[in-house]
Amino acid sequence: MSLSSNLNFKNKNISKKEIVNFLNTENSDILQLISLANDKQETNEITYSKNVFIPLTEVCRNYCGYCTFRKDPNDSKTIILKDKKEVIETLKKSEKYDCKEALFTFGEEADTEKIVKNALKEKGFENMVEYVYDICDTTLNKTQLLPHTNAGVLSYADMKALKEVNVSMGMMLESSSKRLTSTIAHENSPGKDPKLRIKTIADAGKLKIPYTTGILIGIGETKEEIAESLLVIKNLQEKYGHIQEVIIQNFRSKPGIPMEKQTEPSLLDMIRTVSVAKLLFDEVSIQVPPNLNHDTNQMFLLCGADDWGGVSPMTHDYVNPDSPWPEIQELKRLTNEGGFILKERLAIYDNYMNENYLNENLLKKVLYLKNRC
Repeated sequence: MSLSSNLNFKNKNISKKEIVNFLNTENSDILQLISLANDKQETNEITYSKNVFIPLTEVCRNYCGYCTFRKDPNDSKTIILKDKKEVIETLKKSEKYDCKEALFTFGEEADTEKIVKNALKEKGFENMVEYVYDICDTTLNKTQLLPHTNAGVLSYADMKALKEVNVSMGMMLESSSKRLTSTIAHENSPGKDPKLRIKTIADAGKLKIPYTTGILIGIGETKEEIAESLLVIKNLQEKYGHIQEVIIQNFRSKPGIPMEKQTEPSLLDMIRTVSVAKLLFDEVSIQVPPNLNHDTNQMFLLCGADDWGGVSPMTHDYVNPDSPWPEIQELKRLTNEGGFILKERLAIYDNYMNENYLNENLLKKVLYLKNRC
């Protein structure tokens, strides 16, 4: 395959066929692909958000073949419903580390489980959305942190409510492939139906919610399906303009999961995918989780990745508990060695810090914290 360095990707719609060709790039053409992606890097700044990661429940209706977040509701060690007092104590502690993002997660439709439903009723709530709304509202009023909620598929009405107390929200598309819902990856995960996830991302766009999404590679998808997934996200962004960052996440095998013997994507697979994502998206950050790529992080900066994502100085990654985040000083070293500058950002990107996306209360707090980054 021959790549042309004269292609103007900012004014050119890249076809699915071209994307697949890029994802199959070999030999020295890989270096040219990296160069094309790197040329789209508009600044030498690599951003990150200093956050605190709080799972409100580990119960989830999905049972993905690669997941270690979901826990059995009958297991005594499972977080059924984290107490609000404990949440606020953790948030207050995170202020000492100067965290500015409160990342709240909970398993998708966890409140359909009786044990979670009962725990909510004991606290005076009907469902998880009511509870997380209360948590986010208290976070805004009693701490310096900005809430960001990631809860999987949500209804339009639920997102409309949560928009009032969140500066941004997110959910990984993972894949737009319906075929994967019949494989070990998603066969027991009704919430991974691509139609449901695409609708959720589109609804966020209609509601003008600054949004994070992305794809997960290495779970059995084809190059064609990666191309389709990226184009779905690109089309949603072109229609609504609300996607502030796209994550390219690599599957990591973990002991005890159904996909324990699944082969992880290679470094070249990641390089090609990150590079293609950079070529596809304008004014959208490309993020690669640093804790999943300790030995190869710097390579992705050269492929156009410009964001490390949320990094916590005090809580671990509950989605990938065996993969600790790098220390922020280590991130700075890795960034500087590549000729880049590490810069802290908020949970909402600068382009969305206006009244079109935030209510008066949120905007006031965002602009105050912006001056502290």
